[in-house]
Amino acid sequence: MAKNSNRPPFLPNEPRLVTFVVYDEYQPLDIAGPMQVFALANREMSSPAYTLITVSEVPGRVRASAGPDIVVDADLKTLDQADTIVVPGGTGVERACASRTLTSSISGSQATARRLCSVCTGAFLLAAAGVLDDRRATTHWEKCDALRSRYPKIRVEESPIFVNDGNVWTSAGVTAGIDMALALVEEDHGYRVAASVAKKLVVYLRRPGGQAQFSETLVMQEKAGAAEFSPLMAKVSAALHKTWSVEELASAAGQTSRTFQRRFRLAMGCSPFVAVQELRLSRARIMLETTTSGTAIIADRCGFASEEQMRRAFQRKFGLPPSAFRSFFGKHG
Repeated sequence: MAKNSNRPPFLPNEPRLVTFVVYDEYQPLDIAGPMQVFALANREMSSPAYTLITVSEVPGRVRASAGPDIVVDADLKTLDQADTIVVPGGTGVERACASRTLTSSISGSQATARRLCSVCTGAFLLAAAGVLDDRRATTHWEKCDALRSRYPKIRVEESPIFVNDGNVWTSAGVTAGIDMALALVEEDHGYRVAASVAKKLVVYLRRPGGQAQFSETLVMQEKAGAAEFSPLMAKVSAALHKTWSVEELASAAGQTSRTFQRRFRLAMGCSPFVAVQELRLSRARIMLETTTSGTAIIADRCGFASEEQMRRAFQRKFGLPPSAFRSFFGKHG
């Protein structure tokens, strides 16, 4: 399906229409979080930047998966005027995917909407509408395999908290919807407005979309057979300032270098170098978030050969250098 680059016919000084698509048994937090981001952005502007409405197949009362019902403003025809469309997840998403009226309305909106977005399992509804075909996308990590299996045309990425591919944005569970909405506001109105909204919500300015949904170090530890190397990883973690060559690791494990590398990869799913690097990055990240130590000191204590080596590793892993990471997540960020 062709990717849309059209922009809706709004004048620059008119509020952008943000529509939230709801259905029976939707997850209310998937809407409340992003909606509050846009509402607070309005307060930062000299005039409202966004008009926020909810839409459904039949306007009126719609049941949530938890908490009070919602009274919906308009029907699906309103999607034709939408600048940004946000689709939540929820226990009712399977029934929503089976609605031809709903999926065809979302599919048709690709020709007019500037952005189509989903939170959590809302990605399944975008997928059912054909919006995610031949695109990169994410959803809650527990549902990534199901999304990949059901819709093989989608390039599912289970690690990022949100993914932007063209004019389509998909995000992971609940709080990731807030991160995505902050990124949308920053795209529209810049860093200052997004930062002010984040401060009012008492959240980080943003977590980069590439930040993992969960700790990759923890995932390694949970792999079958990883228990064999848990004592070694604990030993490494307690002395990250050391070099920890493959030979040193093999010796500490009481194995030959060749045997160690083979067994380690089978048990942990990665090379010894990658595992140690993950421990170094995890420790450095925590120090950047919770201390005021300089990056040179952090690099040394975490075992990086230099501050520059740590900077490059951070850039590859998180999509931004340590200084920017600290400004987003740090104690005084």
